[in-house]
Amino acid sequence: MANSRTFVIIGGGLAGAKAAEALRDKGFDAHIILCAEEELLPYERPPLSKEFLAGKKSLSDFTVHDSAWYCENEIDLRLGTRVLSVDPAAHNIKLADNTGVGYDKLLLATGSRSRRLPIGGSDAAGVHYLRTFDDASTLNSALVEGSSLAVVGAGWIGLEVAASARQRGVKVTVVEAASLPLIGALGAEVGSVFARLHREHGVDLRLKSQVEEITTAAGKATGLRLGDGTNVTADAVLVAVGAQPNVELADQAGLSTSGGGVLVEASLRTSDADIYAVGDIAAAEHPLFGARVRTEHWANALKQPAVAATGMLGEQAEYAELPYFFTDQYDLGMEYAGYAPTYDRVVFRGDVDSREFIAFWLDAGSRVLAGMNVNIWDVLDDIKSLIRSKRAVDPDTLVDPQVPLGDLVSSTQ
Repeated sequence: MANSRTFVIIGGGLAGAKAAEALRDKGFDAHIILCAEEELLPYERPPLSKEFLAGKKSLSDFTVHDSAWYCENEIDLRLGTRVLSVDPAAHNIKLADNTGVGYDKLLLATGSRSRRLPIGGSDAAGVHYLRTFDDASTLNSALVEGSSLAVVGAGWIGLEVAASARQRGVKVTVVEAASLPLIGALGAEVGSVFARLHREHGVDLRLKSQVEEITTAAGKATGLRLGDGTNVTADAVLVAVGAQPNVELADQAGLSTSGGGVLVEASLRTSDADIYAVGDIAAAEHPLFGARVRTEHWANALKQPAVAATGMLGEQAEYAELPYFFTDQYDLGMEYAGYAPTYDRVVFRGDVDSREFIAFWLDAGSRVLAGMNVNIWDVLDDIKSLIRSKRAVDPDTLVDPQVPLGDLVSSTQ
């Protein structure tokens, strides 16, 4: 190596791999250590609930880089390596084998883990969570045609697995405490679209329902007991009630955290000048919204590392990408961009019933906060431009499919 500096990355997912890649692409020629808890090469997680369960992709298809890449780029990849603690004052991390590793700059890309249910039966055999490839492989084996699956939670993971299971001939019941699927993420207007979608494909969707217990027999899950006293019988249970950010190392290191996230500047630097954070854990100041934004989506893990790497190398950069996520369920494919924690109304362009439409989340001043294109493609850039403009639009024109979105964009610039 040309110099003796050491940059350490903690986290062996997409974000960690992309950070190592970005550092090399930006000319960093010193020591890079990448600590990954799993024994597998870093891989992307969205396919676990999408293409993998649908039988369309195998692990090699969504592995970020093969082992040769790490060798060729002189990345010290340490698989099966758990980090116990971080000492910012000493610029040192402690590994599970009690050895220490010094660093000049540190990147936290520790991601998140599946939330557990504090109810009886949650750790029984046949109860599945979906976060790792091993989780997905075990669940994949359980989705046998003619079997039954009970899903706790109608969020993205729960609905994507439900769709894959139905397409494999599995009987599916989804239990959700809220009044509609995805209501926290999308609101009632669009949540109802997903409720109808799944019911049309044979899912027994039970809303406003509490799970009191995962029932078991001989140590194996047999279904669910609901708050109203009814039972759901199932051969397997998937608990999909959200993710819990892995901020324990940041807390232990004394970094500023709040609400489950590590507080970072737009540069993705933490409260310690030599430590950066990306991905699920990063609650980042967003230059467009003037607020901290933390989202647990693939796009952040993909794109934030390049910004963090720039900062680690002593240069200036800000992460200004709009939050973005996507899903594929049955015949519905969609992309969402924007940030609408609160909004005034949702308007639709296109045919909602046939699931070919664009939804726009507007504030009281008719500015577009977020947009979602469903089975309509090549419009994402226009949607993003409308959001970035922060200019009011005429709602009647916005929903008129005869008016090209590009014309609306040019009129707001």
